[in-house]
Order: sequence, then structure tokens, then C-alpha cells
Amino acid sequence: MHDPHPPQPAAAGTAPLPATVLPAAEHAALRRALELAARGPADTPNPQVGCVLLAPDGTTLGEGHHRGAGTPHAEADALADAAARGHDPRGGTAVVTLEPCRHTGRTGPCARALREAGVARVVFALPDPGAAEGGGGAELAAAGIDVAGGPAAVGEELAESALDLIGPWYARAARPAVHVILKTATTLDGRVAAADGTSRWITGPAAREHAHRVRAGVDAIVVGTGTVRADDPALTARPAGAVAGPQPLRVAVGRRPVPATARIRGSDGRFLQATTHDPALVIAHLAARGVRRAVLEGGPRLGTAFLRAGAVDELHAYLAPVHLGAGAAAVGDLGVTTIDGALRWRTVHVDPLGEDVLLVARPA
Repeated sequence: MHDPHPPQPAAAGTAPLPATVLPAAEHAALRRALELAARGPADTPNPQVGCVLLAPDGTTLGEGHHRGAGTPHAEADALADAAARGHDPRGGTAVVTLEPCRHTGRTGPCARALREAGVARVVFALPDPGAAEGGGGAELAAAGIDVAGGPAAVGEELAESALDLIGPWYARAARPAVHVILKTATTLDGRVAAADGTSRWITGPAAREHAHRVRAGVDAIVVGTGTVRADDPALTARPAGAVAGPQPLRVAVGRRPVPATARIRGSDGRFLQATTHDPALVIAHLAARGVRRAVLEGGPRLGTAFLRAGAVDELHAYLAPVHLGAGAAAVGDLGVTTIDGALRWRTVHVDPLGEDVLLVARPA
């Protein structure tokens, strides 16, 4: 039986960087960099970014922020400030709110500027999700510079503060970087549960085994907080015969609190709650944590929101030869009022899975 989604290697420049506990001086510098970033204009195509340069003893060498399209990036601004103060950044640390870019646009690549300036360490709150701009951290690390980046390195609080500052920009930039698979497991009449709410099991063992193999090949499994409260899923990947390895990030979407005893929390630290209902911001949260492939497993409200937003890249529809005639539907109101407005999909292939069928499709 063909598996359309074996585990994928990490994309170039997206390898996870080592997690660290930030020294107090770097923690304070990142808070300061966020303050500096907020000084930049919020209504331009470019993100608000701040940078603080530290000497090896933790004192400040220079500060900078991005002032809008066409102006020096925060890192270059901080290097210029250090030079104006008569400070040499060699051997120092650059603390930045967003990963230094490796792209040449109106200005040169920030990663190269920091490397040529001789900094010994770079800390950033969020990875740059851009295909051309991202990967500066990996480039710096390859040059022998100590790099600590992303929420695992700087802590969730500071990373969330950085994301709050540039959320709309980050969401736009992140959209192409995260491949979203919507999984549905339904009866022939499109039901995901019976009238009394029971749903285990609509599909059979072969379909469930395939779903676990798909889970094992993605970086994150996403559900709504309603599903967490109703089903208390563990959201682990448990394919038969597979060697145990790192689990995908388990993500709960919504503002309702996730109980402390919920199985989704696990004990490995691989849990995130995205307290938003905006699919674009959910994707931003995923991209900020290095997620490149995610499977969205429920519930219907969350799946509907992603479909309405055009944020589904692939559909995995598991169909069971069952009729219920009533109960929850897999998809809610999409705002479609005429057949011409239907969301159309292109079938990639169809696989029999025991008594069930899997249809894999992509947007037409």
C-alpha cells in the first residue's frame, strides 16, 4: 500500500538550533531589542526588528532598529551605532528579535554583516520563515558562530512577545513555509460523530494505522481546544513497527484553557497552545517553532476556519462505508452559496485501506 507521506528531511537552513538558557544579560538585551523594534513603523511591508550588541562582559556596544523599507536593517543600524560610540563588536553578541536575513534586497544580508563584523554569538527570538530570507542562523552557525534561536532557545515568553509585535507580517511570511494537511475521517454521508457525540471508531484499523504513519512524518499535530476537552487525545504518532523517536509538536488552538491533566500536554515539553482562532496566526505560531509540515485533525470548526481562509494545502479524507444520517458534519458553513463557488480539489490518488478508502487531494 502506497504511503503518500513518508518522513521528510528538514529543509535547507531549517535544522533546529540547540536550545539554551539565556544568560541574564542576553535576556535583558532581548527585552530591550523588543522595545527598540516597537519604534519602527508598523504599516510598512517590512517587519519591526530590534537589535542590541553586547560586549563579552555583557555591556551594551550598540543598539539599532529598522525604520522602514529601504533603511538599514536593525543589525546594520546597531553596528553603525557601535562604531559611532567607538566600540568594536568583535567577540561580542548580537541579540535580535528576528533571525538575521541572508537575502540581498535594498540592503545587504544581515547574517553576512554580523559575520564580517566579527561577532562571536547571535541570539534571535524568531526564525525568519521567508524562503529567501530565512536560514541566516544556520549560515552563521556554519561559519563557526555560536547561534541560539527560536522559542526553545530564548523561552516562550520572549518569543511570544516578538510574535505579538510582528504577528500580521509574520503570518503572511510564514504561510508558504508551512504545509498544512487537513485530515478528516467520515462516514459516506460526511459525519464525524453520531447524534450522541460518539465517534470511535468510524474508520477501521488500517485507516488509523495509516494516519499514525502520516503523523510520524510531520512536525506538528493540530486540534482545537474543543476536541481536547471532548476527546482528551494524546496526539502521539504510534505507527506499528516504528522505532520510537521524537514526537511531533502537539498543538491546541483556541482560547479555552487546556486542563493540566489533558493528555495532549504530555511530559516531553512538546506542547503548544495557540490562543487564537485566526488560521494565519496559527500558522505563524507553527513557523516560529520550525514546523514545516502539520496535520490538522479537528474538530470541524477548526477545519472549516482553515478551509475558509484558503490555508489547507492537502486533504486526507478517510471514508468509511457507513451511514449515520445525523450527527456532526466534517465541515461547517464555508460561505458558499452557489455551485460555482464550491471549493474544488484535485485528486492526487485514492488508496483502499481495509474496508475504508483514503482520498488524497490538493487545491484545484
